[in-house]
Amino acid sequence: MPRLSWPAAWAAAGAVAAALLAANVAAPPVLAGSVAGTQAVRALYTTPAHPSPSPGSDVTPPTAPGDLRACPPPPPPSGSFQGVAGLCWTASSDAVGVAEYRVMMLTDNGFLEVASTSRTTAVVPGLVHGRTYTFYVIARDAAGNAGPPSALLSTPAVSGANVTPTPATGDTTPPTRPTGMQADCLPDFNGTSFCWTPSTDDVGVAGYDVYRRVATGWTRAGRDLPGTARSFTEAGYSSIPGQQYTYFTAGQSYVYFVVAKDAAGNVSLPSDLVTATVPADYPTHSASPATCRVDYDTWTWPGGFAATAKITNIGSADIDGWELRFAFPEQGQELTSGYSATWSQSGRDVKAVNADWNSRIKPGATVQIGFNGTHGGANPDPRSFTLNLRNCVVS
Repeated sequence: MPRLSWPAAWAAAGAVAAALLAANVAAPPVLAGSVAGTQAVRALYTTPAHPSPSPGSDVTPPTAPGDLRACPPPPPPSGSFQGVAGLCWTASSDAVGVAEYRVMMLTDNGFLEVASTSRTTAVVPGLVHGRTYTFYVIARDAAGNAGPPSALLSTPAVSGANVTPTPATGDTTPPTRPTGMQADCLPDFNGTSFCWTPSTDDVGVAGYDVYRRVATGWTRAGRDLPGTARSFTEAGYSSIPGQQYTYFTAGQSYVYFVVAKDAAGNVSLPSDLVTATVPADYPTHSASPATCRVDYDTWTWPGGFAATAKITNIGSADIDGWELRFAFPEQGQELTSGYSATWSQSGRDVKAVNADWNSRIKPGATVQIGFNGTHGGANPDPRSFTLNLRNCVVS
């Protein structure tokens, strides 16, 4: 393989970028797509503690960083070095002043923070030469207010002078990006929905992740959808009477993108952005007397938990076929497996549909179902449950 030459013009990229790189590349290169690798990238930076807002202080966030683009990074120091991405952007504005910028990189485990800087440039080392990575940047002010995200940028990592990249082992080819984005493709669904044309992969598409834009970045709204998925729906639904729009607002539009993943953890380029709209007639729920009671119990350990839900028919008629719904209070709570029902999760919303053998619940009878899950540190119980879209008593 011929050795790569570093263009002379890039050598003059500036002392600022050179200083950033010199301070942050004292670590071996890592492969993208692995948890260990992305954590190692993040560890290359000494990120200052993020300020927290003070009551009564400045509450106006900075504007979004503009014109995020790839910038030629400076030549790396001597020694082994594999891949680096240089980023530049236009400064945000703020009523008081921008204190820092946070650079977020897309991985198979979501967006991770890989740099924190007071400048409008950043160098992200420890990447794989030639592989394309996706980034966005947000600004924070001294009061701790975080602004909206910049546009997404996908750019390949480059290598320095006289460096022959070490060939990566195993499957390193990501799936193709999902295309054919179509918003509101499921017109009878009371929430947001969109569809896409499937990705392809040299080995096989293992699944899809879906991201929704929020006030200060992108949140993973759908995780590990099956490789056969062609659409996504999100109800954003709370069954608390009078608070049916806790997560979504009727008539409001939300922006998404989707990425494909393979079994080796390679992530595709993001799809085009798609804007989906919640129907204006987003449904409310029956105020009829409850005919069900749910007893919810959990056993929690660091990073995981197990839960059971006992469904009791407290009405006077048989329940013939049922669908239990609830919403996790925390974004980090996720369903991993379940039993005695067909379980699924979309965003925070969880649904359990009866099995053939427990579909009928006679008055006074109880059905017990359960699941295993993960959490990000907090694992509060759901606040409410519905059975066939009717509110249950919670005990």
